[in-house]
Amino acid sequence: MRELHPESAEWNSTIKTNAILADIYDVLSMIGAILAALQVPRKKVKEPKPYPRPGQKPKDQQHFGRGALPPDKLREWFREKRRKHHGND
Repeated sequence: MRELHPESAEWNSTIKTNAILADIYDVLSMIGAILAALQVPRKKVKEPKPYPRPGQKPKDQQHFGRGALPPDKLREWFREKRRKHHGND
């Protein structure tokens, strides 16, 4: 199919459909939050979180460091932790 109609091949996959459905979910969530905020008595409404997309990390997820430590730095880190733990400062 892709070879015969490359311009329409993308529409035959679920990737495009999933992206469109996630966008629709986000818009409907925002409309729901706006309608809830307009109710009487007024309510404070949190902005809805977007639907998670594949390949994107959640913004509220904690990240530590920038990658793996080289072995010599890792050994030094362990030595320092042991010294502090055993009171050999």
